[in-house]
Formats: sequence, structure tokens, C-alpha cells
Amino acid sequence: MTRSQILKQIIKHLPEKRFSILIGGRQVGKTTVVKQVKEHLLTVKQKAFFISFENPEILNAINLHPENVFKFSIHPSTLQKKERLYLIIDEVQYAANPSNFLKYLYDTYEDKVKVIATGSSAFYINKDFKDSLAGRKKIFELYSLNFEEFLHFKQCDELIDDLVLMRKSHKNQPLNKHLLYNLFNEYLNYGGYPAVVLQKNEEDKKELLQELINSYMRKDVLESNLKDELKFFQLTQLLASQTGSLVNTNSLGLALKLSSGAIDNYLYLLQKCFHIHLLKPKHSNVLKEITKMPKVYFNDLGLRNILIKQFGHIDNRTDKGEVIENYAYTRLREIYQQNDIHFWRTADGNEVDFIVDKTLNSGTAYELKYNDVNYKPSKYKKFMSAYNTYPIKVVSMVRENENTIELIRF
Repeated sequence: MTRSQILKQIIKHLPEKRFSILIGGRQVGKTTVVKQVKEHLLTVKQKAFFISFENPEILNAINLHPENVFKFSIHPSTLQKKERLYLIIDEVQYAANPSNFLKYLYDTYEDKVKVIATGSSAFYINKDFKDSLAGRKKIFELYSLNFEEFLHFKQCDELIDDLVLMRKSHKNQPLNKHLLYNLFNEYLNYGGYPAVVLQKNEEDKKELLQELINSYMRKDVLESNLKDELKFFQLTQLLASQTGSLVNTNSLGLALKLSSGAIDNYLYLLQKCFHIHLLKPKHSNVLKEITKMPKVYFNDLGLRNILIKQFGHIDNRTDKGEVIENYAYTRLREIYQQNDIHFWRTADGNEVDFIVDKTLNSGTAYELKYNDVNYKPSKYKKFMSAYNTYPIKVVSMVRENENTIELIRF
């Protein structure tokens, strides 16, 4: 979901009693979105206040008692009968007990106070809020920029129209095809963190991506009280080098000399901090031999690439297959519900990259290839026999077959 879509959804949700919680990784632009919500509220003459829990003075007061939040806004008691107070709270997870803080405000002032909050990590949101805020919140998720948003940030809005037309038909050819493809290659290399996209040269982009690892990912580690920071980063690098592969906790534990339990804990943190996604397999009663292990993808390709120090034109990369498959996952996530996306793999190695459920027992399967000449239909007989209501579509970077979907048009 794009920023404009999330902004519209949050604005649409403002009249509801439930609090609006915007979650996502660090530096993806959550603060910008909620500040835009505040601007909207002020435009329509509502009482809205922006409060950041990164401010130590504010945080100390909040931790003493939730009522102290009104030291930094007006108090609900001053509102007229039909008026409502909107509190835009940034980095709510820094509160000593964010769940109790929000629960107190909801239960005490549900008709008078609406909170729109951000949290840098779903790790805190999900664990602390699961029970005490049930029925009191709606979660919105924000990721780094998708390719269309990337083009907007690069001030290439005219290319967005070309991209939209290209996605409608493989016959549509953009006037600025060379520029569009060069920008797509840049996106595959450096990803969609807004600050990275705005850097003018490649070295500055790499430096900022490294800073995301050195500072912000380390912050996730420190705040989650992990004991072995080095092992955590080694695991993250291993996963980056195995993008699109099955995640075997036993093998990873042996490689890093960690227990399977420790690996599971690290994987949980990486998911909840929005660095990776573990894609679950499609299960079938017909195929009992199907694997139960998930596959790993990174939520941002720039972060993935800096972890393994691999950059360059996609045509020349040794990991081109992993890159295009990871991009395809993030693109599918834009189009479909995340819970509807799976993969298929059997114990004897039969595999289809992605399966999307569109109805109860039907959908579409997607197979990713760098060059579509490498697609051999005979390899997928077992899948097509078991899932004949899931036609396979081939997606490739280099397209020679007219039935193939070119990756940039996907």
C-alpha cells in the first residue's frame, strides 16, 4: 500500500473510536504520514497536536501517568460538546508501557480523544497490544517506497504514467524507455528508503544504507535486549545471501553455533522490525511431502544488498535471480493480501515461486526467471496436476516469449 493510500485510509478512519496505529520499519516515513494527518485535521478546523515520545521531557512525564500527555496539548475537559481532541503520537513504543498508556486514554476518553500513533517496530506493537487493546485499535502498515513512489521521489512523475500503461499491456512502449529501465535498475540496487532514494550518487546511497544497519538495526537489537548482537548480524547476512531460499533453523543454528530457539527468536525480531518476511508454503492434503519451512525475503532490496555488499547492473549480477524474485515478492504484496501469498515446494525439489489465492480453491501461480527461455513447462506437471485451478504465469527480466510478463511490467 502506498503512502497516499495509507493517508487516505487513516483519514477515513478518523471518525471511528478505535485508535489508528501506523507501524513499520525505521526511516520509512511514518512520521511524515502522521504529520500529513495533522495538517488535514487542522485544515478542517479540528484540534490536533503532534507529540513525539523521542522527546525525553515528554516521555518522562508520560511514564509517570498517562494524564500527563495533556500537558503537551489541551485537556479534553476544555472541549465543547461535539468537539474531539486528536493526539498524533510519534514513536509510541518508547513509553514504558505503551499498551496501558493507550488503553487508559481509550477507556477514559473514548468519546473525546482519538489517538493516531506510530511505532517503529511491530515487535512492540504486536506483543504489548494483543490483548489489552483488542477492539480498540486498527493497524496500518507502511513499508519503504514501491517503484512508483520511488519515481515520484526522483521527480519523474511523467514516467509513472508510462509505467502504468506498460503494466496494462506489454505492447505499450514508453517514450523514455531507457531512462525508466535505468531507474528500475537503481531501485533494484538501492531499494526504497526515502532518504536513500534522495541521495544523488551511488556512494552516498551505500553509505546511508550502511548507516541504517549500523544505527537503526542496532537500535532494534538494543531495545529488544538480544544478548548476542554479532550473531544477530551474522544471521541477517546469511539470510541476505539466501534470499528466496528455505529457512532451515537447524542448519542456521549449526552455522552460527546457536540453538534453534535462539534462531527462532532472532527471526521473530527481524520480522517484527520489518526487515524480513518469512513466506509460508501452500499446504495440500494431496501432497503430504510438501515442505513446512518458509522462504525468506527482505522488505527492502537496498538493505538486503548492503548486507552482502552486492551492487551493479542486474544483467551482470551473480545473484540476479534472487534480486528479481525478492522484487516480485514485494510487488505481489502491493497487489494482494499478504496472507494470500504462498509458495509451493515438495521434498523432491518440485517448486513454484509464488502462489496467490484469489478465491477458496483457485488463483494464480507465478514463476520467476531472469530469462524466460529457462522456463520449461514440463518441470511443472506435478504442480499443474495438483493445482489445475492455478494457472502458471512466467515473469522475467529478459522477455522473449510474448506470453511472459516482463518484470518491470509486473
